[in-house]
Amino acid sequence: MSPASTGASTTVGAAASVPAVDSRMSPGGPGYRRMSLALFLAGVATFALLYSTQALLPLISGEFGVAASDASWTVAAATGGLALFVLPMSALSERFGRRTVMTASLAVAVTLGLLVPFAPSLGVLVVLRALQGAALAGLPASATAYLAEEVSPKALITAIGLFVAGNSVGGMSGRVITGWVAQEWGWRVAVGVIGAIAVACAVAFRVLLPAPRNFQAGSLRPRVLARTVRDHLSDPLLRRLYAIGALFMTVFGGVYTVIGYRLTEAPFSLPQGIIGSIFLVYLVGTVSASTAGRLVGRLGRRGALYAAGGTTATGLLLSLAGSLPLVLLGLVLITGGFFAGHAVASSAVSKTASHGRAQASALYQSAYYVGSSAGSTVGALAFHAGGWPGTVGVGLLAVLGVVTITVFGTRAARRTQRRLAAAA
Repeated sequence: MSPASTGASTTVGAAASVPAVDSRMSPGGPGYRRMSLALFLAGVATFALLYSTQALLPLISGEFGVAASDASWTVAAATGGLALFVLPMSALSERFGRRTVMTASLAVAVTLGLLVPFAPSLGVLVVLRALQGAALAGLPASATAYLAEEVSPKALITAIGLFVAGNSVGGMSGRVITGWVAQEWGWRVAVGVIGAIAVACAVAFRVLLPAPRNFQAGSLRPRVLARTVRDHLSDPLLRRLYAIGALFMTVFGGVYTVIGYRLTEAPFSLPQGIIGSIFLVYLVGTVSASTAGRLVGRLGRRGALYAAGGTTATGLLLSLAGSLPLVLLGLVLITGGFFAGHAVASSAVSKTASHGRAQASALYQSAYYVGSSAGSTVGALAFHAGGWPGTVGVGLLAVLGVVTITVFGTRAARRTQRRLAAAA
């Protein structure tokens, strides 16, 4: 089905839309570094804001007198808001442009981020976080669609990997900074500092991001949008990629929502600042995401997903140890495996969709953040019921789901190859 028939913007992936002189950016070419830095900073702001309360959950529990499962809603509400609104925001980006929607989303999100420290109750805090997540929904799908349209196909996985690397840096820096600031001045000042950092990132993003050259406005008609979404959901490969993204994020959301509670308890009994510094392991995610393209080049997409799943499962098992060094090694492996798997799956979505790439990416992001909300909530409930082994059990089931789906995809690809060979 052609882009025109769906009402989606014409993409440069289609041969008919590529101009005689290819204006798409590539490494070393004009605008590529500015674009990379701009989207890296957008990724930093997105993850720093989205997970700004995650490392602070024990302190939030203490101030409001609630359990881990209740405090975890400050994370689940934000990721749930993003999951709910990412598809409508992607539709707006088809009509008004990727850069416009990303700029507006960041502006609203950072404004809400400056209000979060003044929440008088847990209920108000959860509502503000839900609104913040909804505002941030304009970033992920629009960013990947922008890259698919403005970056040469050979550089696409690397470019998306850099954006995902920005996510990991934002998640890391947000948690490390909030940990140390909260230890001295409390969680409210800590989230206020994150809000100020996000403002700086948002301003730099708008100044640096090159104007789009290949965007063509599409339709906002609900019927057209519904048809595009139906096309994507009818594609078996896209459905598998959406499920893989959700399952990887279930692991990650559960582990990092609960790890602070585990490390404050015996035998570790670590202070808040040290717990925040644990999130320096996100640097591993920065590396694994940015090198995902090379991993796919060596192992293929499905081989890379097997490697990511195996690495994540090994990390989960190691984290069961009572030794802090082994727990940290487990977190390193979980983080590296997750970010590699996410970069591989998200870039595969952009390459697979032949039209309506913003909607294809939005559906992936929606599934991804549904996984985050589920992981945060179920992981906290499992921790309450069975301690850290309960949270690890949830993660291992999710990894098993990733491997099962990938095996099914491998067999489906082999059947398709045999049919093509027989037809030839």
